[in-house]
Amino acid sequence: MPKKINIIGSGFSSLAASCYLAKAGYEVEVFEKNDSVGGRARQLKKEGFTFDIGPTWYWMPDVFERFFADFDKKTSDYYQLEKLDPAYQVYFGKDDSVLIPGSLNEIYDNFEKVEPGSSQKLENFISKAQDNYDIAIKDLVYRPGISPLELVTPATATRLGRFFTNISSDVRKDFSSNKLRQILEFPVLFLGAKPSDTPAFYSFMNYADFGLGTWHPKGGMYKVIEGIRDLAESLGVIFHLNSPVEKIITENSKAIGLQVNGKQHFADKILTGADYHHSEQLLKPELRQYSEKYWDNKTFAPSSLLFYVGFDKKLDNVSHHTLFFDSSFEAHAKDIYDDPAWPENPLFYASFPSITDETCAPEGKEAGIFLIPLAPDLEDTPEIRERYFNIILERFEKITGQKMKTNIIFKESFCVKDFKEAYNSYKGNAYGMANTLFQTAFLRPKLRSKKVDQLYFTGQLTVPGPGVPPSLISGKLAAGLIEKNEKN
Repeated sequence: MPKKINIIGSGFSSLAASCYLAKAGYEVEVFEKNDSVGGRARQLKKEGFTFDIGPTWYWMPDVFERFFADFDKKTSDYYQLEKLDPAYQVYFGKDDSVLIPGSLNEIYDNFEKVEPGSSQKLENFISKAQDNYDIAIKDLVYRPGISPLELVTPATATRLGRFFTNISSDVRKDFSSNKLRQILEFPVLFLGAKPSDTPAFYSFMNYADFGLGTWHPKGGMYKVIEGIRDLAESLGVIFHLNSPVEKIITENSKAIGLQVNGKQHFADKILTGADYHHSEQLLKPELRQYSEKYWDNKTFAPSSLLFYVGFDKKLDNVSHHTLFFDSSFEAHAKDIYDDPAWPENPLFYASFPSITDETCAPEGKEAGIFLIPLAPDLEDTPEIRERYFNIILERFEKITGQKMKTNIIFKESFCVKDFKEAYNSYKGNAYGMANTLFQTAFLRPKLRSKKVDQLYFTGQLTVPGPGVPPSLISGKLAAGLIEKNEKN
């Protein structure tokens, strides 16, 4: 009789793990507290508009291909991809922006226009970033974070210096233009930490950005979730929606099931892809691995204030992905990481998927997603949200040279309180735990509980870290560890 596994949550990591475990012959059931699968990668549909509530960037297409290939499938079996050109646009002020094209040679040309001599420096920088990418994504991130020795390979032994310098110092050593520095430092924000606190080895994110490009799944990122769900169901995975887990049932320090909506669901093993801190709250206090002090001392990735806006016209002077870096990067980072506070002049990001994808908005209209990165656990009220919407809208209109406040059909918001309520997110963080030097690989919370037998973890707070591709990989790692321990 096949062994049964209950999985908590249905985000990218849980979905990936469910596929691998079902393929390995386990009977898999997934319990999701919300009314749709996807975890933080859900979808909002309103008045003919479609918004991705969570991730909007599709980077590292090779990781997605590798995932589906493990099941003899291709991404194109489930969704259609379009490479964005331009990949994105960065505004530094009114009529002052830099386009990041879809090809590396054009990016070199655009850098050269901003800072003469920078194209050759960028070529060298990207060459090293690609080397890091080959080491990291093709090897290191697929290791389960059990031992420090996982990081010791012939390749890393000759590149130790890249772990003990940081992205910011590497970038600032070679590039004088503040604009170019900010563009090169931007990708590591996906890892949830300041560039000055992120090891230089993580420049592989720059290769993911410039070398592999930015893509868009037609219909939005939720199409990827639907694709993995369809794959999981074809493998026999059963999904239970509107099923919040109230307790992990244990017996003699062994996980034996879940209590969901007052009903007990027994299993041989439990895997949780829910927020790690929350997952441990589902256990008796003496069975939790990590104390409140442990969590409080960790560096968490930012939370976010998000707005989903329907416009009654098409917008000008913006790209599918548009970054607004017209205020101080350093001041905003300080408000997130050093002295948590609502930023005075926030940087922000805007996405207009309907520029690329006609399915995201009715004809002649525009779907807009606006995001302000924030420190976790800030005060969150309707009044504060409205104030910040007006702040960024004013700047948006001034910088892009257009009025659009009167063209708003509706807006919805999502912030710290919602992250806590919808996802049980620790302090309302949006992206998990930051990938700083002392929160990398074996130094992150473990995939397997040290105190509860047959209890495993996956997701952004464990190995390998934040982001959609790492979450897919985390699901594979957790499933692999379960299979390995089953055989031993």
